Amino acid sequence: MPGFEIFGAEERKQVNDVLETGVLMRYGFDGMRNNHWKAKEFETAFAKRMDSEYCQLVSSGTAALTVALASAEIGAGDEVIMPTFTFVASFESILALGAVPILVDIDDTLTLDPKAVEAAITPKTKCVMPVHMCGSMADLKALKTICNKHNLILLEDACQALGGTYEGKPLGSYGDLGCFSFDYVKTITCGEGGAIITNNKKYAQNADHYQDHGHDHIGTDRGAETHPFWGYNFRISELNAAVGLAQLDKLDGILNIQKQNYTILREALETIEGITFRRVPEGGVENYSFLNFFLPTEELTKKAHKAISESGVDACFYWYTNNWHYIKGWEHLKNLKSLGNLSSEVKSQMQDLNNTDFSKSDAIMGRTISSLIKIGWTEKQVRDRAEAMKKAIASVL
Repeated sequence: MPGFEIFGAEERKQVNDVLETGVLMRYGFDGMRNNHWKAKEFETAFAKRMDSEYCQLVSSGTAALTVALASAEIGAGDEVIMPTFTFVASFESILALGAVPILVDIDDTLTLDPKAVEAAITPKTKCVMPVHMCGSMADLKALKTICNKHNLILLEDACQALGGTYEGKPLGSYGDLGCFSFDYVKTITCGEGGAIITNNKKYAQNADHYQDHGHDHIGTDRGAETHPFWGYNFRISELNAAVGLAQLDKLDGILNIQKQNYTILREALETIEGITFRRVPEGGVENYSFLNFFLPTEELTKKAHKAISESGVDACFYWYTNNWHYIKGWEHLKNLKSLGNLSSEVKSQMQDLNNTDFSKSDAIMGRTISSLIKIGWTEKQVRDRAEAMKKAIASVL
């Protein structure tokens, strides 16, 4: 996910516009701005790019998830179904609102198994949150059918899948709400930042207010604005938005190079008997930020990952033992380790994650290796990488 690889003159120009005005905050100080409104410009451009009516920029991908959930009026005791393979921000955002994360198994899409989702629904379920990990999507059609059947919100976490599509729609725009991260290692970066997209006017208005202390943003006098409900500070700065505005113009080029490099690696690994690849649901197109593949057994996968690393190939990940991205490493969640007292709803409704059977997820993640796709590689470097990976994997099969 290469936004940091292409920081250049375009980003510096946008940032300098802000620095010359001295107005780093996205709200107020109208007379000093020289008509520079980088966050507003980015929101308009991103909504258009994502084929959505509304976009709300915020300070991070985690903030995007939190604000999106709050905008859909999800709160204490409401249950949100999420996958076992994701980033810790998924459950952090849910818990931050007093809601309850309900973890369920993944399938060979590397995200939510629709059957596991339906089995986990209770009268307290309010939202289903598929996480489009490593550049590709969940079986969104099946999940949308489930959500419609049970009157649930479908919230897409597309933080790692910007630029992918499903049934011709940009990932993030298929559900009721979609969230993105623009941190330093995402497809495009603001340094730190995030976005929520939606076609629901109420959700958009709620997000606009909630991310800025509940301000209603009516009129031109910030001090006179009222507060329809309380909110918090998840605002993005003009400096961060300026970087993202320049990066957004580079998105199509990024995606094209990712696909080229991905294709070279995949075609090399396809020749190895015993390797299979992550399933992309029919109608889906990856953003090609990762090449995700399976080996026959957990033992062989561990050996292959070690062999790849020892061959000098970097940025290949074995998520099964990764403390950030898979439930096996989330001891703080399993044991409800919090600095303060947890709500009674969380205490009473949370699964006993130390004793919940996630063997289906284990069987998939234990056999999964993901190779990051960079855009700064030359074609020779990509082909050399492919050959090194091929030899390393073949050596253990």
